[in-house]
Parts: sequence; structure tokens; C-alpha cells
Amino acid sequence: MSLANGRPLLAMPGPTNIPDRVLPAMMRPAEELSSDSIVTLTETVLVDLKRVFRTDGETFVYAANGHGGWEAAFTNVLSRGDKVLVLESGRFAIGWGEMARFMGVDVEMLPGSWRRAVDPVAVEARLRADTQHTIKAVMVVQIDTAAGIVNDIPAIRRAIDAAGHPALFMVDAIASLACMEFEMDAWRIDVAVSASQKGLMSSPGLAFVAANDKALVAHKRADLRTGYWDWSGRMNVLAYMKHCGTAPEHLLFGQRAALDMIFEEGLEAIWRRHTALAKATHAAVDLWTSGQALAFGVTEATERAPSVTAVLTPSVDVGVITAFARDICGVTLGLGIGDYHNKAFRIAHMGHFNAAALLGALGAVEMALQAREIPHGSGGVAAAIASLAAAA
Repeated sequence: MSLANGRPLLAMPGPTNIPDRVLPAMMRPAEELSSDSIVTLTETVLVDLKRVFRTDGETFVYAANGHGGWEAAFTNVLSRGDKVLVLESGRFAIGWGEMARFMGVDVEMLPGSWRRAVDPVAVEARLRADTQHTIKAVMVVQIDTAAGIVNDIPAIRRAIDAAGHPALFMVDAIASLACMEFEMDAWRIDVAVSASQKGLMSSPGLAFVAANDKALVAHKRADLRTGYWDWSGRMNVLAYMKHCGTAPEHLLFGQRAALDMIFEEGLEAIWRRHTALAKATHAAVDLWTSGQALAFGVTEATERAPSVTAVLTPSVDVGVITAFARDICGVTLGLGIGDYHNKAFRIAHMGHFNAAALLGALGAVEMALQAREIPHGSGGVAAAIASLAAAA
């Protein structure tokens, strides 16, 4: 018997649920690309992205997904043969480094774990050893959506400073921006990357990059620059050059509506909401894991991300859980990827997500565990309710 008819729920880490207010904002006729409304739309989105990144630097919008944002970031500040240090903590920092290597960058991976956050002490030690300052950039993700890890970005910044190293600090905030604290200028992040389809609550298809003065200086000597991604071209006074051609109008209409919702709730309030949802999720998973068929992906509680939780299934066919949630309950969970392929599922609690949505997602998982007789500690949803009640 299926109970899935009704509004489906995405509890996966991108694309996430698009608010009802955002969807109709995109359903309007196209406009002439140099019209006052499109020019103003672009200008306001760029300015308000600075508010979300918490920066006085430059912001850029691309018709691209997050991987396009990665390429836009490093092609604007690096040259062929430059060496970068990639901090491993899951799949996505590795992917960012692999993309840079493909374009001629010398990539060194600082080994890490899918189950622990980046160790700032190891970062400092490696940079201290680079006495010739051959490393031109340090690349890390704030939240790795594959592993469910959150990295301590201020601590990594302090490690770079303690080593006295001049490398650019580049941070992927795709799964963290508008989900948790992010302070680009205060943390002295030089280049930051994000995208529309997670905490920014809009359709996939827009990538965002922010750059400070140090990054803009590096940009002047970078030889990986290409016409489409190039910051110099996009800082041109001609309106259409902000997009290197025709603006992705309807995606911008939707993102404008989503940004309005973000500022109405307030970034700090959004961060608190995500923290509460994550703690409730962790309370449920903590009980489920007592049956020994499931386990937290991230071993240290303080290193579990506020936007997505990875649950390992060492002795269970994970497809039994995800298929039940989807087909019987109408809830789509995130699948395990990379090292966690067929070994984990992920519960996303990011973006346009509230207590009711979370309890529905957790309820679908607990139903699957019961219906398929998977050993688990009972009462996970009740524990989540208690956690949310305390937070409220």
C-alpha cells in the first residue's frame, strides 16, 4: 500500500524544496535583456549576495551549477602549474581539486577522513613546511554533503595565519551558505563559492562566487582565465556583461524572491533554525543506531553538519530504506555517493525546511526501519520531537 500521494518531500541535499513563493516568481514573460527591470534585478541580486556572504568584496552570478562555480573560482585566480593544497574531508573538496588538476593545476591532497573534519594542526604543519611558498591556494569545503561533515573555517584560517603563509584561502560554501554562520570578511576568506539550489532555496542553475581584494589582485596575473568565467569582463559597466551575454532571467526572478524570504526571516534566525533541525535529526539517529544496523557517518557530534546528516548502513541494503521512504511515504532521501555509494543514506535538513518537514522525513525513515524489520533503537521520532520542543 502506498501512502505517497500528496505533496512529495525532498529530504536530499540538492535540489532542495523550492518555496511556493519562488515558483510563481519564475512564471512570467521574458524581458529585453537591457531593460531597466533586468538591469536592476541583476544589480540587486549581486548586492544582496554580499549580504549573504557577509562581504564587501565583489560578487558574480553564473548560469551554472556548483561545479561551474568551482571552475569560475579557480580559473580567475590561478595559473597553469600553480600548486594548490586541497583539504580532504569527503567527496567535494576532492572534486574541486580534480577539476583544477584537469586544467593544469598542480594539486596536492592533504589526506583526511570521511568521518572527521579537517585537522587545522595538520594544515598548519603542511604550510610551515612550504618554506618557498609554492602553494598558491588552500581549498576546502565548509560542509561536505557526501560525508555530512562541517569544517571549522575560522580554525583553518588561524592555521594559515600561524604558518605565516600567503596562500589564497578558497572555501566552497555550496551546502552551508544560508544554512549556518558564514563570515567571509571576518574570517578572511579570499574566494567563496555557492549555488542556488540548497540553502538559497531556488532552482538549480545559478552559481555564485565572491572575491575579496587579495583575490582580485591574484586575478590580474592568472592565466587560466577564460572568456565566460572572467571576472574582469563581468565587472564591465555594460549590463549584459554581468552575465557574459543574455541573463538567466527566470532563474534570477526566482532567486530574487528567495533572497527576499531569507532577509525577511533573517540570516541569524535561519542559522538557528538549521541548528535546531540538525540537533533533532541527530537525536533520532542516535537512538536508531543503538540497534547496530545503522551508524553515524561523522563520529564526532561537533563535526556533524547543520544541513545534512549521513547515516551509514554497514549491514543493511540501503535501497530498502530509501525505496520505502520514496515509494510508500513520498519522501526522497539523499543516496550515498563516492565512498558511501550503496553504504549510506543522507537526510538533508536545509533550505526551505521546517519542523513538520523534518518530522515527516524522520517518520518515513522510522517507518521503513519498522516495516522492513531492520534492527534499530525505537523512539527516534519522539526524541526529535523532544529536541525541537526544547529548542522552541
